[in-house]
Amino acid sequence: MKPSQQGFRIVVVDDDKEMRHSLKHLLTKAGWQVELFSKAEDVVRRVDGIDPDVVLADVRMPGMSGIDLLVQLAVGGAVPVVLISAHGDIPTAVQAMQQGAYSFLEKPFDPRRLLNMLQHAADQHRLRRDTVRLKRRLCELSGLDRILLGETDVLRDLREDIVDLSAGHANVLILGETGSGKELVARALHDLSPRSNQPFVAVNCAAFAGLHFEETLFGKAGATRGMTMQANGGTLFLDEIGSCSLDGQGKLLRVIETREVVPVGADQPCKVDMRIISASNERLEQAIDDGRFRNDLFFRLNTIVIDLPPLRERRDDIPLLYTHFLEEYAKLYEIAPPELSADDLSSLLTHRWPGNVRELRHVAERRVLAARRGRGSVAEAIRLDDGTSDVPETLREAVAAFERHLIGNAIRAHQGRMDTVAEALGIGRRTLNEKIVKLGLNKANLL
Repeated sequence: MKPSQQGFRIVVVDDDKEMRHSLKHLLTKAGWQVELFSKAEDVVRRVDGIDPDVVLADVRMPGMSGIDLLVQLAVGGAVPVVLISAHGDIPTAVQAMQQGAYSFLEKPFDPRRLLNMLQHAADQHRLRRDTVRLKRRLCELSGLDRILLGETDVLRDLREDIVDLSAGHANVLILGETGSGKELVARALHDLSPRSNQPFVAVNCAAFAGLHFEETLFGKAGATRGMTMQANGGTLFLDEIGSCSLDGQGKLLRVIETREVVPVGADQPCKVDMRIISASNERLEQAIDDGRFRNDLFFRLNTIVIDLPPLRERRDDIPLLYTHFLEEYAKLYEIAPPELSADDLSSLLTHRWPGNVRELRHVAERRVLAARRGRGSVAEAIRLDDGTSDVPETLREAVAAFERHLIGNAIRAHQGRMDTVAEALGIGRRTLNEKIVKLGLNKANLL
């Protein structure tokens, strides 16, 4: 991308008037916004107001030298400095680089080489500045902002809708592609509602069929309480509602209409009070046309519809989300977050993200795992079919990664009920607690 498209700003400081104007001609022609100075002291006083992307300074000048200027600017942090000198030698170059110069050029220099060097410096400066801004934004976020992360208009509107709808009792249907955050929205609606101190029970309808679905949802006489009874007073979240059998849909419709549940094998109904939130990754109108979904159930569920946009339609949120997940996994794996390069950013913004936010989270985790071994990039982490970039090098690492994934999924699936989690995994409660501590899992972050 050309500098003119980016609006790059540069400060040029040189005591040689002819050199200053020659550089201004070269840079202006290349599309830069140029500020000229003959004294480094003047740059120190005015640099904050100019906010340049790069400073180009002569090394030897009366009063403050280019290296002195470099040291002064380093205190304020961050603007890259490229030094030039007609008296350049190896010791001066070494000193300049040790003091933090971005690069060093000896006069006479190749104009094209200088322009390329300055553009690279400016690119890196803006990337670092944006990363700092994103991290600061993450630190400022709380509550719903942190749950539904994003700064695009569609995300801001979604957060406002959730706040407005959370106070009601009407059923809600959430539509969105796989991985777009349907359960997050459902949990947010519950957590902000008057029912927040009551259970939130999530059921993946695609995981059950036939009688097993009825027992799971409605319970069995003299045995287990069904999910509907567990959600009494709170919220029942029916994920992938379109996968329910027609028979199961009929029984669910009866529960919605009567607010009564009849456990399998029981004679008497039980009263239930719950808000039903359902979700689907397909348009249910098509399922109705195909005879796979009941029209009357659809109109009971869709009193309010929330349509979640896919990640590819809110690309401006991708760097913020990725930075958030990167920080999260870097903390989990106890390493410094890998730097986000220009190539990484390009890979993030050009990928179509068919798996949406869930896929982005996995990419961030794979990038951190690769960084632990001193390598990797976002492009490699995105290549889902290439298993070499995210496979742990040792058996111990592989087992730990597998256990972390398995236990995390079980905690989410059973809403944090640890006795149930231990039973589902086939291990004792004490063993489960030991593994959670050893693997660095945080139950609160998983729910």
